[in-house]
Amino acid sequence: MFSSLFQKKRGSWKDDSLAGLTTALALVPGSIAFAFVAGVPPISGLYAGFIVCLITAAFGGRPGMISSAAGSLAVVMVALVAEGNRRGGAGAGFEYLLLAVILMGFVQISVGVLRLGRLIRLVPHPVMMGFVNGLAIVVFLSQLRMFRHREGAVVGDWLHGQALVTMLGLVGLTMAIVYLLPRFTKKVPSSLVAIVVVSLIGAFGLPAQTVGDLSSVRGALPVPHLPGVPLTWETFRFVGPYAVILAMVGLVETLMTLQLIDELTESRGKGNRECVALGAANLIAGSFKAMGGCALVGESLINIGSGGRGRMSGVIAALALLAFILIGAPLIDRIPIAALTGVMFVVVTATFEWTSFKTIGKVPFSDVLVIVAVTAITVWHDLAQAVICGVILSALVLAWKSAKHVNLSVVEDSDEKRIYRLEGLLYFGSVRDFAEKFKPDEDPREVVVDFHEARVCDMSGLEAIKALAGRYAKIGKTLSVRHLSHDCGRMLERAGDLVRVEVAEDDPIYLVARIAGHGEKTE
Repeated sequence: MFSSLFQKKRGSWKDDSLAGLTTALALVPGSIAFAFVAGVPPISGLYAGFIVCLITAAFGGRPGMISSAAGSLAVVMVALVAEGNRRGGAGAGFEYLLLAVILMGFVQISVGVLRLGRLIRLVPHPVMMGFVNGLAIVVFLSQLRMFRHREGAVVGDWLHGQALVTMLGLVGLTMAIVYLLPRFTKKVPSSLVAIVVVSLIGAFGLPAQTVGDLSSVRGALPVPHLPGVPLTWETFRFVGPYAVILAMVGLVETLMTLQLIDELTESRGKGNRECVALGAANLIAGSFKAMGGCALVGESLINIGSGGRGRMSGVIAALALLAFILIGAPLIDRIPIAALTGVMFVVVTATFEWTSFKTIGKVPFSDVLVIVAVTAITVWHDLAQAVICGVILSALVLAWKSAKHVNLSVVEDSDEKRIYRLEGLLYFGSVRDFAEKFKPDEDPREVVVDFHEARVCDMSGLEAIKALAGRYAKIGKTLSVRHLSHDCGRMLERAGDLVRVEVAEDDPIYLVARIAGHGEKTE
């Protein structure tokens, strides 16, 4: 139902321009709200939206993806700012944060230069589904805060009575326009039309909370500003760990969002290039009193859903946000919060992987467990830890399953010699099952194990072969192995006379505990 919002199509200047304008409107309340969460001036969130969005859009590896101030970073920043204020007094926390953002940029650039962005390929699909579902829930819960009375950073009671009815009505109208308008015309983004229509309704006297109730977007051009903290070893010891955590959280959310946009647009972004661009953007942001940022799933999907496909969509979103800050504040401040909340609710319904419910009973229970675990950790903790936990859980499941698929069969048998064929992966998880399959007391004097259909993956596998050879040697029998890689053979030769390695021309070539790169022969 919702996949049509992100259908594959080629971008154009008109599509990119309108999509960028729509996305810029959606960036305003989020940037302000995340600044409040982090405990820093609201204008720093808007500056982050402009600087980070502009640089990543122009030079990043994923056209159409939107980066700005992010809630996932803000929840880490708030602890840094609070501790910084305790160390240096009121306002010092923000200065420490700026230094952390600059260091975060250096870390992210290093990750991109070292080409570590490719590690995102190790993220299994169930982890991706859990990540997307968790983010959809997080975005939904963040929008529920808009149903409270607000005055700047002060959040009051829940809306009730006429105010609640008005909020629900405008949100419903916004969602209806977004869903229904594309059935009649796709020349303009339905999200932009919905925001304009609801804003006009609010302008004609219907009382509703507006962007200005959060904080005015009025400001000046960002100017260079070096962090006002002493550059001592003690300062770096304090700020460094936060910088590394911020860098990792930002990279995980960015690379996961990049992968999601790749799937939606059936194209492929460049993860390492995006890492470098994001790092450069944060380095510059920290030098211009901006709180830094990373890719945003919600705003990226708004941009893609509105037709933004090229770099210009992000560039225009950044320039439009700057225009709002400099000259458009009187108009932007009057946009009803309900209009932007309605657009975000549409993003939530389109982002959530509703098909994940259909997987129950159709895919292995372990995959369902990974989806649920990643979703829960994303909602109750943070997405970086959720993805890491999901990858670890998936790896453990794979190791457990692979350990059960070590098969041993007899291919040749006589009174003097028996040849076994081993199939599967021999590694730390399967060595016990491997050892239990052999009965030295029942075998003839000479035993050969053929590894043509098996692979030794780690040192545990090599030690298991040596231990098995020792069991045969104790009762005066000989164990030989064939079709091992040259690397494994050389290591086993160090076992002396315990095991005999038979070398053949068609033996495989691979290295133990080495991940094969592109074009490397592995078997």
